[in-house]
Amino acid sequence: MNFAEYQEKSRVTAKYPDAGKNYIYPTLGLAGEAGEVAEKIKKVIRDNDGEVSDDTRAEIAKELGDVLWYVAQLASELHISLEDVAEGNLKKLYDRMERGVLSGSGDNR
Repeated sequence: MNFAEYQEKSRVTAKYPDAGKNYIYPTLGLAGEAGEVAEKIKKVIRDNDGEVSDDTRAEIAKELGDVLWYVAQLASELHISLEDVAEGNLKKLYDRMERGVLSGSGDNR
């Protein structure tokens, strides 16, 4: 499956208030799900000395799926293709790598 197919298929499940004209809902959902991923990683550090068990890995994979769903819905709400997002991100990263500024701070480095 590619990003375009995922975005299209996941959109069928977008059952939230004013879907199609509500970018706030998926933005808040994205923040929440990203927080859940961070919480699971935090607990790995706190409780398991940084060792990720198979069960935890499976739980994190589910949460990452939720993150992906919200990214897809936000992109759809804003009429942005996930394919374009992925391609643009790689182009930016490779450009930074070639210029030796992959590390550092600032969006426009």
